Amino acid sequence: MQETVLTRIVQDKAVWLAERQQKQPLPAFQNQITPSTRSFYDALQGARTAFILECKKASPSKGLIREDFDPATIAGVYRHYASAVSVLTDEKYFQGSFDFLPVVSAAITQPVLCKDFIIDPYQIYLARYYQADAVLLMLSVVTDEQYRQLSAVAHSLNMGVLTEVISEEELERATALGAKVVGINNRDLRDLSIDLERTRRLAPGVAHGVTVISESGINSYAQVRELSHFANGFLIGSALMAEDDLTAAVRRVIMGDNKICGLTRAEDARSALESGAIYGGLIFADSSPRKITPDTAREVMSGAVLRYVGVFRNNDLSYVVTIATDLQLDAVQLHGDEDQQWVSELRRRLPAATKIWKAFSINDALPARDWSDVDRYVFDSGNGGSGQRFDWTLLAGQSLDNVLLAGGLGADNCVEAARLGCAGLDFNSGVESAPGIKDPMKIASVFQTLRAY
Repeated sequence: MQETVLTRIVQDKAVWLAERQQKQPLPAFQNQITPSTRSFYDALQGARTAFILECKKASPSKGLIREDFDPATIAGVYRHYASAVSVLTDEKYFQGSFDFLPVVSAAITQPVLCKDFIIDPYQIYLARYYQADAVLLMLSVVTDEQYRQLSAVAHSLNMGVLTEVISEEELERATALGAKVVGINNRDLRDLSIDLERTRRLAPGVAHGVTVISESGINSYAQVRELSHFANGFLIGSALMAEDDLTAAVRRVIMGDNKICGLTRAEDARSALESGAIYGGLIFADSSPRKITPDTAREVMSGAVLRYVGVFRNNDLSYVVTIATDLQLDAVQLHGDEDQQWVSELRRRLPAATKIWKAFSINDALPARDWSDVDRYVFDSGNGGSGQRFDWTLLAGQSLDNVLLAGGLGADNCVEAARLGCAGLDFNSGVESAPGIKDPMKIASVFQTLRAY
């Protein structure tokens, strides 16, 4: 039989198991084990899509993913968004540890999933001893008889089981075995390939009343929205662990890469952050009723740690550079007649970390997105802040992962807008009570609506 990544991992796990049992025998800690009081099954129930967010330092497919790996800090971010938190405990291939489990458990109130290659009841007792509330059982690793034994041990400790499948045959086994939560792994651990089609193909065959979790390869809000028609929840790890700004990474996947533009008050920036925004827009264009001074911008920025974007229209290039540098803007957004030569000169003079976004007013056709030195495009209606939307049918069939959609967005149409597949949405007049005055209730409403799938 050809050796696969999975067979090698399982062989090494048997060696690890023998060594660990010798070093930490079950009789030495079994009488200290108490049943879990955090229900994994209950945590995944409800109308809202569930998210199992993962603490993962490394993987066989990617190598080291997160050098600065601090489980307590990671869990401190996840606790605001997760239904449950998964912790990799495999040492050799994922640089995990059972010692991470109690650290994560202490930082959150949600159940903790021990994610490992479990082949023996000892591992389940060990997981519970270290405060795990659920375990992963992979049908590509265990036989039906092993599964029955292992799941019985888990349930005797009031622990949940995430039953992982990668094929129709394994799904049939999971159904016959009475699995309550089925994880469809989009990664084939035999060759490490990713296939999101697996969730679409297998999910319809899951028995009624069984919770479906789509695992692996999920890295965007557009994927989550689309696959939420097939799955009750998602297990996401690598896409988050690879990002320095973990809070923004989680928000981006769960709600999109969204911006509240035209901020003029610190309290509005705070509302934007608390509701789920990643970006805050500061307008320096002379023609806008939301134009602010650099001093006002500093006051706004003092209200919340957002990624701030300066919005300009036909401003002097030196002025744009000065504002961007002094305020340490994350990006500058150009709404005027700036041409390629102007943009290239701006790129040369801006701080390297400051990105350039180019906005276009869309009428009856989409512009070419082939500009040098432009990191992202904004598709708007009119001159921005008009409250009008353009003809969204123009976006059909387009790859829009470097586009922010603006123009007339609010709670009434943000879901329709999100389905178009843009990287994120840019809200302005649709979340205001008056020009430049944001309404915290309207801001909260759009993000609650974006999360309701």
